[in-house]
Amino acid sequence: MKKYVAELFGTFWLVFGGCGSAIFAARYPELGIGFVGVSLAFGLTVLTMAYAVGHISGGHFNPAVSFGLWAGGKFSAKELVPYIISQLIGAVLAAAALYFIISGKSDFTDIGGFASNGYGELSPGGYSMTAAFVAEFLLTMFFLLIILGSTNERAPKGFAPIAIGLGLTLIHLISIPITNTSVNPARSMSQALFAGGEYLTQSWLFWVAPIAGALVAGLLHKVFFDKE
Repeated sequence: MKKYVAELFGTFWLVFGGCGSAIFAARYPELGIGFVGVSLAFGLTVLTMAYAVGHISGGHFNPAVSFGLWAGGKFSAKELVPYIISQLIGAVLAAAALYFIISGKSDFTDIGGFASNGYGELSPGGYSMTAAFVAEFLLTMFFLLIILGSTNERAPKGFAPIAIGLGLTLIHLISIPITNTSVNPARSMSQALFAGGEYLTQSWLFWVAPIAGALVAGLLHKVFFDKE
């Protein structure tokens, strides 16, 4: 149970901190944190919670990470469903907290995109479904390679959360204009549930592409990088 609670809290912090920075601070009237600030926020959420609870659950905070670690032989298949449920609960609770806060603004009318992910007309830069799929697939694949490599028994000890957090920061720096950056189905699902409409109908891509990329990364690491 401690593992599942750790995953819930870690995913809550990722969504609350990362999506919260995009909702509240990215375009603040005169001085916002912009893409760079949001990218750092997502990276810092993972870095801080990896140190806080990573020793309890492994610090996945992302269904794609759980699938990738399973494919790489680092995670038990029987734990996949309870981990993903815990991650989804944490993400939805964070989205609910964000909704409660934003609805308390004096001039609140609606939540808009709510930091949701999308392609086509819902892409910040107008990128197509194919472009979005390729981006999410590749970025998640490399994210898992970073995770699997930095946590390998032959890697320097104690630095994995830094590499992983900076890796997620870089991923956001690349892809916020493309899809608003997912690489995490729980993060995408929680925001889409509140934004609704096309954001929800497009959410399939942000399950399929990240999980596919993660599975490929797990197999690549197992075959080429796990052992000398």
